[in-house]
Amino acid sequence: MGEASGKKYEIDMCSGPLTGKILLFYIPLMFSGILQLMFNAADIVVVGQFAGNEALAAVGSTGSLTNLIINLFLGLSVGANVLVARFYGAGQDRELKEMVQTAIATAFGAGVVLIFVGFLVSRPALALMGTPEDVISHSVLYMRIYFAGMPFMMVYNFGSAVLRAVGDTRRPLYYLMLAGVVNVLLNLAFVVWFSMGVAGVAAATVISQAISAVLVVRCLVRTDSAYRLVWEGMRIYPDKLVKMVRIGIPAGMQGALFSISNVLIQSSVNSFGSTVMAGNTAGSNIEGFVYTAMNSLHQAAISFCGQNYGARKFRRIGRVMLICEILVVAVGLIMGNGAYFFAGQLLGLYSPDPEVIHFGIVRMSYICVFYFLCGMMDVAVGVLRGMGYAIMPMLVSLTGACLLRVVWIYTIFQSYHTLECLYISYPISWALTFGVHMVCFAVVYRRLLKNNKEEQL
Repeated sequence: MGEASGKKYEIDMCSGPLTGKILLFYIPLMFSGILQLMFNAADIVVVGQFAGNEALAAVGSTGSLTNLIINLFLGLSVGANVLVARFYGAGQDRELKEMVQTAIATAFGAGVVLIFVGFLVSRPALALMGTPEDVISHSVLYMRIYFAGMPFMMVYNFGSAVLRAVGDTRRPLYYLMLAGVVNVLLNLAFVVWFSMGVAGVAAATVISQAISAVLVVRCLVRTDSAYRLVWEGMRIYPDKLVKMVRIGIPAGMQGALFSISNVLIQSSVNSFGSTVMAGNTAGSNIEGFVYTAMNSLHQAAISFCGQNYGARKFRRIGRVMLICEILVVAVGLIMGNGAYFFAGQLLGLYSPDPEVIHFGIVRMSYICVFYFLCGMMDVAVGVLRGMGYAIMPMLVSLTGACLLRVVWIYTIFQSYHTLECLYISYPISWALTFGVHMVCFAVVYRRLLKNNKEEQL
């Protein structure tokens, strides 16, 4: 793949109108995220239709725990994204090459570590969450096979982070389209034809992730651009690793802390039994498509702000924030309310059981309608991360969202033990956390512009 063919996928984020370029970046990334989410959706739909409610609950109940374990490592890919964007925007080719080497090597190492972590903690952690006896053995089997594919997941996510940082969101989409088709076909083959149950859907997901990882690595190896991945002598550069960790670990901790609150909520849902668990699983999976569409604007904010920060074009950062916030409100309102309006039909794809559908609608009525608040919160976090602030958004999110949900579960939910009381903690925490993030952005952005003006005098 020559330089010209690679260049046509990149986006100049540091000059010219922003709205069109943000949309050009966002749309392929949104579809990529949705396809990636379909890996899990295909698992859930197939087991719900062909393996029963217990298998459906088993696959769904692992989601919050799986995210808790892997989010800390995936946070490092945020650090890679920010630094690659910054070096690319500043034209620092040597720093960029070293950063790419460090990112991919770290990704593979983290994936290997996660294989052992997932195998060891799956059963005790699921038991601690109160997973019912008729579900836990299936859940453990699914998690252990799923974690066997962690090196592939990590390499794909880090490689995609590198491509996103230079504006290339189209090639990861093409790779996921191929992997997604393979995933669906293998799901049907393993579950329907070979009756492998949850083991079949987990194996199909791992194979699909392997395909997408190989393709994204091939892309990085064959490009002639400065972000080319060189196999010979590939190593981790300590200074780049330290910088990536400084940005990535707080981002990963934020994701992990959100997952802790979600694990507590999942544990609370588990107390209502497997039918409610199945409805919650289906509802949350549909919401995941809305979240992914909004979260792609969070990723756009990171890359655009990172490149413009590296190029010292600070005023464009404020424009990026405004455009991304307007877009995320539109996406959240349209997709969130659309999903709720068609909730009955959508939930019917996951399970024919009327009770499962009912409990799924209960969840979606409290979350989908207000999901745009979550998108606004995430965009604000993306802008701050793109500017190099990592600790601040983590602390704000810890206090405003995670801690609030934990306190809610152990106080208000204990007094009003209903699903409605549990779910309403989500929009309340999003709104409060967004407000604090905006105050933080206003302070640091004003200081950035002031310091830049003084330097020019």
